Amino acid sequence: MESKKGKSGKSDTKPENPADCCIIVLVMAAGMDEARRIGKTLVHERLAACANIIPGVESLFFWENRFCIENEILVMMKTRCDLFETLKERVQSLHSYEVPEIIALPVTAGSEEYLGWVSDTTAGNAGPG
Repeated sequence: MESKKGKSGKSDTKPENPADCCIIVLVMAAGMDEARRIGKTLVHERLAACANIIPGVESLFFWENRFCIENEILVMMKTRCDLFETLKERVQSLHSYEVPEIIALPVTAGSEEYLGWVSDTTAGNAGPG
């Protein structure tokens, strides 16, 4: 980690590699309206830098002991690791499913410029604590 003195004189700690603090969050939605509402809300609230909406996902799963095949919409969001818990709680408050899929995947490498943009875009949200 690289440590710098900020304008306030306090030490700002930044990861040497922006990928160290970025994740991709996957959320399945029942329909396009729900997917857009979730994506738009999280981007407007700076919990996610970007939300991609991918229609036409066919999901196969068991729910309440019954085999199901459903058409769903995937919402793929890029954010910082420290925002995951807040983002997860916000998705749960917006989602129609009793148990929504909310999964975070680590970003192990990427364009430093893009990952820096993800970090900067969500910087208005300080995260928990």
